[in-house]
Amino acid sequence: MSSNGAGSVPRAPSPPKSGVRTVLQYTGIPPSWLDKRPRLPSRNWLIFLSVTSVVTGYYIYDRQQCKKVRQEYVDKVKDLATQPMGSMELPRLVTVYGARWPGDQDYDRSMKYFRKYVKPVLVAAAIDYDMVKGRRHGDIARQVAEKIRKERRILSGLDQASSGPMPLPGSSFEEKHKRELEGGIILVGRHTLKEYMAGLKRGWTDGLELVDREEQLSRVLESDGRFDEPEPEATAEAIIGEGEPIPTPSRLPSSKSIAMLTPSLRAPPPPPKSSESIPAHLNAPPAEIPPQPAMLLVNFTNYIGFTQIPLMIWDFFNERYKVREGAEAAYRLVMSNTRPFTAPPAEALAGPQDAFDPAQPQKPLLAELTPTDLDFDRRSESYYKKSVVREFLSDIESARKEYYDSLAKKLETARALARGTREPTKEEQENPPPTEVELRAERMQKELRWTADEEGWDIVRPDKDVEWDERFRNKLRVYIDPPPSTDDTADSHTS
Repeated sequence: MSSNGAGSVPRAPSPPKSGVRTVLQYTGIPPSWLDKRPRLPSRNWLIFLSVTSVVTGYYIYDRQQCKKVRQEYVDKVKDLATQPMGSMELPRLVTVYGARWPGDQDYDRSMKYFRKYVKPVLVAAAIDYDMVKGRRHGDIARQVAEKIRKERRILSGLDQASSGPMPLPGSSFEEKHKRELEGGIILVGRHTLKEYMAGLKRGWTDGLELVDREEQLSRVLESDGRFDEPEPEATAEAIIGEGEPIPTPSRLPSSKSIAMLTPSLRAPPPPPKSSESIPAHLNAPPAEIPPQPAMLLVNFTNYIGFTQIPLMIWDFFNERYKVREGAEAAYRLVMSNTRPFTAPPAEALAGPQDAFDPAQPQKPLLAELTPTDLDFDRRSESYYKKSVVREFLSDIESARKEYYDSLAKKLETARALARGTREPTKEEQENPPPTEVELRAERMQKELRWTADEEGWDIVRPDKDVEWDERFRNKLRVYIDPPPSTDDTADSHTS
């Protein structure tokens, strides 16, 4: 008895069960689950949870700050939307220009930036806007130049302002022009500023003749000989019957005389309206231009490429900075405080611009000595893809050469099938090859696109300065920050 009692160890008394545990035990939960003790996760789980929590918290904090900043500026301007207007009045209209960023296939990137960061404040202030997009380089410059030429023709009496069957408020040319001056314009990015200034200079410098780009290019392409037939070698004429010669290929009608050409190419195009039909004093560039709408310059940088992925990640988690920049820019336009557009002195711009050579050390930029509005957002051009800057024109030349190398064979096939010198193959019957007319139209469209891209790249390339004309001095204005109000000053002192 004593031996058996000495070998037994008394069991420790179990801790008293709480009321909650007793209740949970009778609900069918296994007792092993109730006896578990919490413990720290493993090292890998701790690392994962820490990194995920920090990233998620930073993202949530950034988006909360975005809403706070946007709402701050919306509250500043929302009172303007409640002001009463007359029954014949129209809201303020702003024209927004957004050019294509070099190297980006999405031409609408500038407008997306405007709609996301600038537009909310304009909408809160009940300001209407009209967006002008540039699908390819140079589109904004051409649209601005054409618009100015149309206005000059109307003011000179060469054209009549278009009007509807019923006069409506704000539909006359004078009212539209006044509304445009009062509304102002928004230029998103330095590349857009370059195109706008180039179009502004071209519109106030070129003549008032109506020039069709397609017709002008067709005159240049007529003499390049791409569609000329090679002269066949002279062969002896075979005499048959009563001495009638057999028609040889040299006696066949040329492709230029057959009725296969488009109406615009079958006959020489009518000559454009010459400057003699317009009085010289009207066709000459004006010595002074009228005041232009004030400009809001919006900073914009588009990160593209593998090497700029870290900058993209930084931007994703720091949206609040872009929200504040866009809201501040919109607030400047709403408050309508302006100053004259600053440019270097005339003597500083008189010298010819040196050719750009990336291998040679460059001279100090004028912005480093006297910063002006012509140097606006110059830093953004350093983020252009290096391959685009280096190979843009060479890519166009390669595409042009490849096209013309294949054009000769296509043209030979089209003429052979049109003249019946050979039968079409089975593949050609299923998929008819393009005719000569279609080849000429295709070539015209390609050349229009290539030449427009070359002209547009000459405007926006990073080594090219913004266009300037001395007639613009004291005629252009830029929106600036309004003077601090009494409430803002008190809030800043309190903080």
